[in-house]
Amino acid sequence: QLHFVESGGGLVQPGGSLRLSCTTSEFTYSAIGWFRQAPGREREGVSCIGSNGATVYARSVKGRFTVSRDNANNTVYLQMDSLKPEDTAVYYCVAPSSGRSCPTGSENDYWGQGTQVTVSS
Repeated sequence: QLHFVESGGGLVQPGGSLRLSCTTSEFTYSAIGWFRQAPGREREGVSCIGSNGATVYARSVKGRFTVSRDNANNTVYLQMDSLKPEDTAVYYCVAPSSGRSCPTGSENDYWGQGTQVTVSS
């Protein structure tokens, strides 16, 4: 079973930047996704990156967030720029429970422990 270690969350002012990291316990050919959950809001898929580097972004973050992966170090990054208060959430990296496509975000997928991102002045 795949395990994750996430880091990089914190408190940042609006317009600021953060970079999240997600290191997996072993190399995977699967796509890795980032999801976020804010209080009182539905869980949202933020971005996904395939093993070949192909990327997908939610409309709400496109142009501000950049996902990348370093396969040599089993790590996926989420660079978040021009942050807004509405980006405040717990961010999770997720791998699909089967196959190699982007995870759907189901409870059966493999989830990291989450890292808190707070955007506030």
